[in-house]
Amino acid sequence: MPAEAYDVIVIGLGGMGSAALYQLARRGLKVLGIERFDIGHEYGSSHGLTRIIRLAYYEHPSYVPLMRRAYELWTQIEAETGEKLYYQTGSIDAGPEDSSVFAGSLQSCVQHGLDHEVLTAAQLSERFPGYRFPGETLAVFQPQGGLLVPERCIAAHIRAAQAHGAVVRTQEQVLDWHPYGERVRVTTERGRYEAGRLVITAGSWAGKLIPLLQSVAVPERQALIWLEVLKPEWFALERFPVFNCTVPEGRFYGFPEFNPSGTTPGFKYGRWHHLEEIVDPDDMVRLDVGPRDEILLRSFAERYFPQAAGRTLAMKACLFT
Repeated sequence: MPAEAYDVIVIGLGGMGSAALYQLARRGLKVLGIERFDIGHEYGSSHGLTRIIRLAYYEHPSYVPLMRRAYELWTQIEAETGEKLYYQTGSIDAGPEDSSVFAGSLQSCVQHGLDHEVLTAAQLSERFPGYRFPGETLAVFQPQGGLLVPERCIAAHIRAAQAHGAVVRTQEQVLDWHPYGERVRVTTERGRYEAGRLVITAGSWAGKLIPLLQSVAVPERQALIWLEVLKPEWFALERFPVFNCTVPEGRFYGFPEFNPSGTTPGFKYGRWHHLEEIVDPDDMVRLDVGPRDEILLRSFAERYFPQAAGRTLAMKACLFT
């Protein structure tokens, strides 16, 4: 049986792959998207209700032009689908003056002329009373920061891609891919496909599909926690910016309370690299969360966000790569 032919095949339809599929289909290309699980699954890196989006990129100023374009594209997909995906809260990047989170964020803001304010720990607490960082902390507040709803984002991109003619195959694992003349052939557990171009957006499975990336595409287990908020007015969407921060216990990130109907309420946050556990993405034991995760995470809120350190409402594991 001949292989089904496409202009482009996209492997992996999480946050990155679903957007790539949409953009390719929107350009009029014949495109196939292949996902080994269901759309919006909880086995990778694109779930958990909220993800931070920010213009102030402490990692490097070169990200800022990319983020400006990303904001334009989020506005575009919201307009096309009528789906609310982005919520503006402002963003806080905080830490000691010489920390990469504070200094890098400030550098990005200054270099690219982003609206921003520099706040001391006392000024931060006065403006946003949920925050209780150490006295030496400095923070960059950038008003365009906010959050995205990843499950909604993926679903919106998939629907829009299909409306532009994309073919989507779920519950179909890719077994192999290889060059085939001037094209590429992809073999799955259900069939064979070929295309002029291949996009691999497999997240934590990237190293398994691209052996050259195995040394750099290293999956780490990440744990997230939701705590009961004791002063809801301090942690509401319109009163509490998303944050990245460096404190003596490590680097953490978090969100305002955001609970659309049917979702878990509470103050959600996590520790960057958590326990630095390298895992096999196919080993589903990595999804388990337990007391060790909870103790590490709760101690952060109890010290720096005491009015959001109520009982534990939920915990989940995901992957960093």
